[in-house]
Amino acid sequence: MSMTGTPTARGTKILTGAGALTAAVVLGTTLLGAAPAQATPSLPYGTVIARTGLNQRQYPSVDSSNRGFLAHNAQVGLRCKVRAQNIGGNEVWYLLRDRAAWVSAKYVANTGVVAYCKDVLRGRTSADSSHPDAQG
Repeated sequence: MSMTGTPTARGTKILTGAGALTAAVVLGTTLLGAAPAQATPSLPYGTVIARTGLNQRQYPSVDSSNRGFLAHNAQVGLRCKVRAQNIGGNEVWYLLRDRAAWVSAKYVANTGVVAYCKDVLRGRTSADSSHPDAQG
């Protein structure tokens, strides 16, 4: 394939035709690929797995006030967990790290170990395997 050019006032040539179009597509793709990725929260964090998203609650109960909404695949920092209202066989609720709101663990896949809130408040943040309710 030969590239043709058009002379300019300074004696250089401007690419025309398929070569110029290819260069523009490559440049555009490079610029789009350079967009910054969203940062993952520090551990522990959770990813919303509910397809329709998830309401944040004032307390760990669906009877509690709505404090916001998290979209599907949203990632949020998790401060601690408690056992509260059973949602579909799961009675664990997470307190979010950056706001006073709770989400049901039924709809959040956690990454990292989430300590029980009573342990966090007492200053013990590592998982205590001797605790009867200890789990990740």
